[in-house]
Amino acid sequence: MNLLIIGSGAREHAFAAALAANPGTEKIFIAPGNGGTAMMGGKVSNVPLKALQLEELLEFAGRNRVELTVVGPEQPLEAGIVDLFRAAGMKIVGPVQAAARLESSKVFAKEFMRRHGIPTAEYRVFGDEASSLSFAEELPPERFPLVIKASGLCAGKGVVVAMSRDEALTTLKEIFQDRIFGSAADEVVIEDFLRGQEASVFALTDGKDYRLFLPAQDHKRIGEGDTGKNTGGMGAYAPAPLVTPEVLRKVEERIIRPTLAGMSAEGYPYTGFLYVGLMIDRGEPSVVEFNARLGDPETQVVLPLLQSDLCDALLASVEGGLDTVPFAMRSGSAATVVMASGGYPDAFESGKRITIDPDAENAGDVMIFHAGTLFDGENLVTSGGRVLSVTAIGASLRESLERAYRTVGLIRFDGACYRRDIGAKAL
Repeated sequence: MNLLIIGSGAREHAFAAALAANPGTEKIFIAPGNGGTAMMGGKVSNVPLKALQLEELLEFAGRNRVELTVVGPEQPLEAGIVDLFRAAGMKIVGPVQAAARLESSKVFAKEFMRRHGIPTAEYRVFGDEASSLSFAEELPPERFPLVIKASGLCAGKGVVVAMSRDEALTTLKEIFQDRIFGSAADEVVIEDFLRGQEASVFALTDGKDYRLFLPAQDHKRIGEGDTGKNTGGMGAYAPAPLVTPEVLRKVEERIIRPTLAGMSAEGYPYTGFLYVGLMIDRGEPSVVEFNARLGDPETQVVLPLLQSDLCDALLASVEGGLDTVPFAMRSGSAATVVMASGGYPDAFESGKRITIDPDAENAGDVMIFHAGTLFDGENLVTSGGRVLSVTAIGASLRESLERAYRTVGLIRFDGACYRRDIGAKAL
């Protein structure tokens, strides 16, 4: 079987590693891939096509007898890649464009949850500066903090928690006047601040049945102690003890099942990955956001803990019958630490040579997933904000974290930065 993975991050590197383990896999193409996937060799090779070159990707898949395509990032889903491939008779993992609005439009997602009684924060939608400023100005001090979100896709960065009225007013002016989030903020959601701790639950679904990966916890802020700007994610671990069996039962009953039933009832059955970002307060889960794909860096901890075959499960999500396919998790814990370029998530320099000690790459139960890297045939260099995702598996969270951080210490590039408190809340 030939497979095509679309994307260039550590998530797609993790997909490639998991799918390469299937003995029936003949070739795995990654478009465009990164320096790490370029060095995998064997059945894995990069393809010089970008994730939004939809027609070119379809032509490539047909010409190379690709039997299953896996979409990593959100942008191709928003652009309708699943609709395009399905119309051509190609098997592809993911939701159709209308269903992907659960992620690509915060407004759609909030209104969908309201229609179907899915727990989430109260909200208002605004399409212009004047009405949003008027709303914020009239709020009493006790209504703060508030959460201000761009409705469209912002690579995980289009959210601001306004701690005061002045901060809310400043943020709204920056959104509408300075266009800090561009056209993604043509509509803005202002919602109540949910208290508690965040966690993520991931489902793979064929539109009717679903299977759950282990729950994870991401670390979005650049600074330790969850301070500083939002990033695409600076580390993660799984399973997250915050998501107890009782909490998971509530997530399934109140969120996942109503979401799948609601999408089918509204005419666009949801298939592929469903990421449920949660806020959990005293055992009660509410939806912070939906994603229409697996998260990054969470993929780097949930896939290594999948004991059964990923390829079989992905095929079942496309063909149906997912409930008949083995879907087992291994015991233990996984943790990943993201090594980023200095300055990220703001301006940063690329082209820094990366050196990885041989002991790091030969360590058991340690995986170095590449994101912002390039391999020029001789040297591995940085090419993005998030550079590497260093993942380790252990019998406990503490052991997996110790292994991951030990490996981080064996990797060098100028300006490298990373958080030193990944998993601290769970410990």
